[in-house]
Amino acid sequence: MNKIKTVFLSLIISIFVSACGLTKVGYNFSGGSLSPEVESFSVQFFPNRAPLVNPNLSNKFTEDLKEKFRGQTTLNEIVDADGHLNFDGEITGYQTRALDVTANDISATNRLTITIKVRFTNEKEPDNDFDKSFSAFADFDSTQQLSDVEDSLVEEILEQIIDDIYNAAVVNW
Repeated sequence: MNKIKTVFLSLIISIFVSACGLTKVGYNFSGGSLSPEVESFSVQFFPNRAPLVNPNLSNKFTEDLKEKFRGQTTLNEIVDADGHLNFDGEITGYQTRALDVTANDISATNRLTITIKVRFTNEKEPDNDFDKSFSAFADFDSTQQLSDVEDSLVEEILEQIIDDIYNAAVVNW
């Protein structure tokens, strides 16, 4: 009986995998789907236009976004401009603010927030284009200086923003 279940399950999986290969949409294990016609992507430099500027943020974000698409899609070709998927925009917000202010005007927690405006165009499926801002934050203890925790906070925040951008551009659920 176990052998019959194994053969049946193998048959079902084979049919499913074959069916996915015949459809117009390609799938990968990260949950994203891209038309097989999409072969390249481009990520333009995202200048930092926030009132408060982290000098490394533009380069870090731009490179991390490229890496996300290299690592999570089957797209191997990154082009300087006019890829089938194209990302451009700017960093519009980088700010800290105090949270949990007590009666003595002392904050227990501070929050770093980053906002990035993204213009996404999909040359093969223009209905998926968008122009919107993505924002995320991370909190840190007020006894710490921002400069002491900034690198790890920026890493955490950018990971969330890039995941949100990826989901908006590719997952389309």
